[in-house]
Amino acid sequence: MTSQPGRPGRTKYVLFDVDGTLIDAVSNQRRVWKTWAERYGLDADEVYQVALRTRPMETFAHVAADRDPHECLTTLHELEDDDVRSGVYTAFDGASELLHALTPGAWALVTSNYEHRVRGRFQRTGLPMPDLIVDAASVKEGKPSPVPYLQAAARLGAAPEDCLVIEDAPSGVQSGLDAGMTVWGVNATVPVEGVHRHFASLREAAPHILAFTSGACGETAA
Repeated sequence: MTSQPGRPGRTKYVLFDVDGTLIDAVSNQRRVWKTWAERYGLDADEVYQVALRTRPMETFAHVAADRDPHECLTTLHELEDDDVRSGVYTAFDGASELLHALTPGAWALVTSNYEHRVRGRFQRTGLPMPDLIVDAASVKEGKPSPVPYLQAAARLGAAPEDCLVIEDAPSGVQSGLDAGMTVWGVNATVPVEGVHRHFASLREAAPHILAFTSGACGETAA
């Protein structure tokens, strides 16, 4: 598939998802949902499979319809905050070098998580923080709505066509595509439907991301 590298001569921006893109949080998420499920007497594997494809409130409606969803959410948030404080997090190979190489102010994080957790995870992995984070509390509509990525572009003063989205999940890919941005997928063996380019790892994508920001990005998919 052909990428759309933006207008020549204009500043290019990179918008990163966090979990699954820059930080490997799969084991952490699985552990949090396991603990949550056990507290409600539910099957942990079943709950996790639902949580992988739905947002928390939708997950609760599916696996714990007889429970107060706000209570369920409060419990989940407490477990997630505790995991940020005590869990072990790993940045994907190449993440630190890539983020340090990007021009400050020309990249941002767009996440369905909350900013304080992202900051905690970045602190624990040693990743540099950007000037801008668009988190779950920043928008009324989360991914796959284009709103999070459009808000990031607006706050950076960037045109959507000058933005490169780096994602690992279908909802995030759809969000970036509907925002009118170039979308590249990373950290997956099979390309997410719709991505303009696909890379098996963030390390593999890194030089191409830097080339995009310099205006030297090629048109042919990897």
